[in-house]
Amino acid sequence: MSNNSTTAVYLPPASERIDWVDYAKGICIVMVVMMHSTLGVELAAGQQGFMHLFVEFAKPFRMPDFFLISGLFLARVIDRDWRTYLDRKVVHFAYFYVLWVTIQFGFKAPAFAAEQGWAHVGVMYLQSFIEPFGTLWFIYLLPIFFVVTKAARRVPAPVIWIAAAALEMAHVSTGWTVIDEFAARFVYFYSGYLFANYIFVLAERARAHPGGALIGLAAWAVANGVLVFAGFAERPGLSLALGFAGACAIIITGTLLARMNWLGFLRTCGEHSIVIYLAFFLPMVITRVVLLKTGIVPDIGLVALIVTTAGVLGALAIWWGAKRVGLNFLFERPAMFWIAPKRPRSALQAAE
Repeated sequence: MSNNSTTAVYLPPASERIDWVDYAKGICIVMVVMMHSTLGVELAAGQQGFMHLFVEFAKPFRMPDFFLISGLFLARVIDRDWRTYLDRKVVHFAYFYVLWVTIQFGFKAPAFAAEQGWAHVGVMYLQSFIEPFGTLWFIYLLPIFFVVTKAARRVPAPVIWIAAAALEMAHVSTGWTVIDEFAARFVYFYSGYLFANYIFVLAERARAHPGGALIGLAAWAVANGVLVFAGFAERPGLSLALGFAGACAIIITGTLLARMNWLGFLRTCGEHSIVIYLAFFLPMVITRVVLLKTGIVPDIGLVALIVTTAGVLGALAIWWGAKRVGLNFLFERPAMFWIAPKRPRSALQAAE
């Protein structure tokens, strides 16, 4: 199995969006917002609600599926010259990381300063370029994955995959986000790139045989739930298996939803998943503070559900508003920050 053979995937034209991919990404981004919203509410309230069960159930596959899909279309661009590749896959995400980590600090700096002083805030800001800040670690890590994958093309693909799988099973825990998350997630990103052809075949078979796909999803849900709530999901080997099984389950679910054209809102979320990822923190925090301060909603689980919804819808509203008042730079990289010729479509979504 060589790199050339495994990456010669049969992808649709780059100009076409793929419905099940958007559905799968939409499910993933909603789960990410759900996790941050629920854990934030529970930490502030000092108690857990029913949403905690959903967060725990999704833990084995929430990020593996996101990274697997992020690598799915890499075969289209990996042969580009380094300048163009770095522009699209490194500078692009670096721009949004620097911009949004600065925005997040702008909102959180007063609270940090009240606790430890403004000098410490400055140190924290500088440290965020070494240690990813808060929710933004995903777009910090993606460029690293893109560079490593292209740089290692001469290494036999099975060697890289086995090493990546071994890193995941090692459950590396150094305390440094980049090291720990690289070890835990690279195998999924690389698998998306390496096995893209098989993933598309899986989606097509699910579309052609929905009955069998539903039976498979039911069996997976039971197995995943049992292993998670029995406390076995994070054991070496099992975590890897559950990560891939869950990623496949989300792909199949996305395919079935696309086939039936149901829950179109999830597809919209998938089309703008990075937009939601960048901006959800603000409506999430505001809604959480308001609900917990007022106590208007007594059930913690319901509070977490409302905060999750506000995070998703609020992020889309921020994006919509920014476009209409001329703040396009929040979600589109300005021409001055391109190091290679700009494509006709410059929006953030185009480079996902």
